[in-house]
Amino acid sequence: MTDGISVRLLSGGRAEQHPLSELELLVARQEGLVWVDIPECDDEAVRVLSEVFGFHPLAVRDCAQRNDVPKFHAYTDHVFLVLHALERGEDGHVRTTELDQFAGPGFLVTVHGPPEPGGDRIDAARETEAVLRRIETGRLDPSSSFELSHAIASAIAGHQEALVGELTREAWSLERRVMLEELPDPEQFLEELFQARQELLRLRTTAMLTREIYARMVTLARFVPGDPQQYLADIVDQFERLTAMAGAQKEYLEGVIELYRTRTETKMTIAAERLAVIAVVTLPITALSSVYGMNLIVNERTKILHLALVLTVMLVVSVMLLRWAKRQGWW
Repeated sequence: MTDGISVRLLSGGRAEQHPLSELELLVARQEGLVWVDIPECDDEAVRVLSEVFGFHPLAVRDCAQRNDVPKFHAYTDHVFLVLHALERGEDGHVRTTELDQFAGPGFLVTVHGPPEPGGDRIDAARETEAVLRRIETGRLDPSSSFELSHAIASAIAGHQEALVGELTREAWSLERRVMLEELPDPEQFLEELFQARQELLRLRTTAMLTREIYARMVTLARFVPGDPQQYLADIVDQFERLTAMAGAQKEYLEGVIELYRTRTETKMTIAAERLAVIAVVTLPITALSSVYGMNLIVNERTKILHLALVLTVMLVVSVMLLRWAKRQGWW
C-alpha cells in the first residue's frame, strides 16, 4: 500500500497485496484480477487513474468531486459506475457515502468519494472491506471484474436492508409511544417522526436510483466485462426489493404520523368545543354585567332584591344554555 492506495492481485482464491509501483505491470500481464482500492481521490490517485489506466478526464473528475446521484457510463474497454449508500453517523443521522467503480477486463478500481458536507465520521469502506474478508477467507473467488463489482453492490444492498430494519424498529417504537401516549415533549416527538420518515424516503430514493442505473446496464450489457447478465439481473432484483421495503415502511410511518396528528387534532377540537360552551354560558352574564355595571353594588346603598333578581336571571339563562348545549351534543 502506497499513499493509501491498495493494490491486490486476486488469483486462485488468494488476494496478494502489491506495491503501487507494480500496478502497471500487473494490469499488463493479465494474470489474474487486479483490484485497486483508493480511499481518497487525491493527486496521486488522479495520476493513477489518468496515467496508468487512461480513464476519461470527466470520469476522473467525478471521482474527485461529490456526485449528487448515481450514474453509469460505458466506454470502449470499461464501464464507470457511481454508487451511493446510506450510513448512520455518530450523531445518529443518516449520511450518504459514495463509491465509484471502474470495471474493465482484468481490473476493478474502486474509489471512495468525498464525504457528505457537514457530516461526521462514518465507515465509508465497510462494503469493500467486507468483500475483501470474504475473498481472504475463501468464501469468494471472483473470476471477472464485474463479478467482484457485483459482490460489492450486493454488500451495499445488504447493509441498506439492515438499515431499513433499524429504521423499522424505530418506527415501531414511535408507534408504541403514540398508542401509550408517552409524549413528554410533543414538539420533539413530532420532529423524531418526521426525521424517521425522511430517512426512509432518502433510503428508498437512493435504492430506486441505483436500481435504474443497473437496469440501464442491462440494455448495454455488451460493454460490461465477463458474463454480466446473471449478475445484473440479481442486482436489479436486490435493489427493487430494497426500494419496496423502504417504501412500505415509509407508508407505515406516515400512518403513524397521521394517527398522531388525528389524535392531537381531535383533542384540540374537543378543547375548542368546551371553550365554546364556556363562552356561551358566560355570554349572558357578561351582557347583563355590562348593562348594569357596578350600579347594583357600588351605590349609596345596595339594592338586595334587584341584585338577587339579576343573579337569578343570570343563573336561569346559563342553565338554559347548558341544557341547549347538551342537546346539541357539545359536551
